Amino acid sequence: MELLKKKIEQEGIVLSNTVLKVDSFLNHQIDPELMLEIGKEFSQRFANKGITKILTIESSGIAPAVMTGLQLNVPVIFARKRKSMTLINDLLTSTVRSFTKNETNEISVSQKYITENDQVLIIDDFLANGQAAIGLIDIVQQAKATIAGIGIVIEKAFQEGGQHLRDKGFHVESLARIASLEEGKVLFVSEKTSEVMK
Repeated sequence: MELLKKKIEQEGIVLSNTVLKVDSFLNHQIDPELMLEIGKEFSQRFANKGITKILTIESSGIAPAVMTGLQLNVPVIFARKRKSMTLINDLLTSTVRSFTKNETNEISVSQKYITENDQVLIIDDFLANGQAAIGLIDIVQQAKATIAGIGIVIEKAFQEGGQHLRDKGFHVESLARIASLEEGKVLFVSEKTSEVMK
């Protein structure tokens, strides 16, 4: 997605060979117009999947997931990282290790929001080692629902998460695939040639 790649080039900050900071438009301050275009792109890529629900994880996945849900006209559910007084019974839970935050969270979704009849699209902001996606997959599978696909805003293709999910047979669509963050530069993977492009 060229619009997203340009935004990453203009505003993304490479903090290390493995960490890209995009908090000016994705995971702290949010660019609503970009999120709308991301929602449109995901809705086109998964248009024929019969999606009935979208599942994400708080908090950075919520904006792209909501915009995708708006386009597909389906509800959006986000897995919560913290328990609340109103989210205590009949929960689907899984454990997720965050690469960037270096912490482990138990995520939860109420059983009443995902049923065995649902076709679920998983959406998240980043894909690195794939731990968040695996946790969300686990929740969908506990509900005996079907995983229609996995939509990722930014994939770090130099880490194993994306390949691992594809090897398991999941339909993964990443809007920007990063081949390298070395020397402080963002290099993208070309979807057509699978070669690195600047």
